[in-house]
Amino acid sequence: MTWIYLIIAGLFEVVWATSMKLSHGFTNIFWDVVTLLGMLFSFYFLAIAIKHLPISIAYPVWTGIGAVGSILAGVILFRDQISVITWIFIFMLLVGIIGIKVTSGH
Repeated sequence: MTWIYLIIAGLFEVVWATSMKLSHGFTNIFWDVVTLLGMLFSFYFLAIAIKHLPISIAYPVWTGIGAVGSILAGVILFRDQISVITWIFIFMLLVGIIGIKVTSGH
């Protein structure tokens, strides 16, 4: 269940990063609130996860999920343009996240 909490924390990181973009510099109250709630839930689920996982494992996975998810959100929602070489590095980041999980022993 700990890894599920960590994945949820990472997904909420994507929520707050995306909603921060939509808030246009904290000028749209709806997206401001979504951003703050996303942050709250992200940190809450990370806090639960690090009760049972080492921070050296949990933190990079959390940030990695947030990074990859934010890239995908940018491409899908905001039509961000990503080069082929950048996609290769994004794939390597994803492989790294999975590798940390597989080799962590937790």
